[in-house]
Amino acid sequence: MKIHVLTLFPEMFTPVTEASILGKAGEKGILDINLINIRDYSNDKHSKADDTPFGGGVGMVMLADPIFGALRSIGPEEEVKKKKILYMSPRGRHLNQQMIENMAQQEEMVILCGHYEGVDQRVLDYWDMEEVSIGDYILTGGELPAMVLIDAVSRFIPGVLGTKESATDESIYSGLLECDQYTKPREYAEMMVPEVLFGGNHRLIYLWQLENALRRTRDCRPDLLEKWLAEDRKLKKDEKKILDKILSGE
Repeated sequence: MKIHVLTLFPEMFTPVTEASILGKAGEKGILDINLINIRDYSNDKHSKADDTPFGGGVGMVMLADPIFGALRSIGPEEEVKKKKILYMSPRGRHLNQQMIENMAQQEEMVILCGHYEGVDQRVLDYWDMEEVSIGDYILTGGELPAMVLIDAVSRFIPGVLGTKESATDESIYSGLLECDQYTKPREYAEMMVPEVLFGGNHRLIYLWQLENALRRTRDCRPDLLEKWLAEDRKLKKDEKKILDKILSGE
């Protein structure tokens, strides 16, 4: 997948996109992140990319012209308009699993990072941008939300993670919060790893993990548990016994 990122601060991305799993995906050619500095397309001698808003108000608004230039640098306008173009915005639709999986099917995406008080609305209208939010709070710019989106989407691109299950089995992708995890040594600070994890009985381990995940979800995200319960799940007798135990409050 190729992702074009339009930003005033491209240097913010390199520590994230060139490290860890994203960095390895880039080295393999699986993920290609093209950072475009919007200021490079300003016609102002000082590379100005913002101005005061019409109608008054505090803050500055990003100018349309440099953003148009940055978008046109990607390719012919008619071709760019065919791509999925996202604008990271607190007023956008909340990013969720379904959106992430759908985005991962794209061969190419464009992400615009706003800053200051946002961008000239004509940018969003002309390029038919989809506004996306990562939560009901305000950040100083769209760069961090764009990194979150890129990281989340990249997990579903074939080859980025070791296996497909790595993306779908963890945390809320299974419908429940992830169960507790342990590694060596078996005892640390007088705390022991649960004995069941050493027994070699895969069914008992699975049931322990299920119970732990259900308990975590019940206590921390009851809304997710409610959604999980609403689905038509064909539970086996031992799984149903654990679920009844959790729902009883034990």
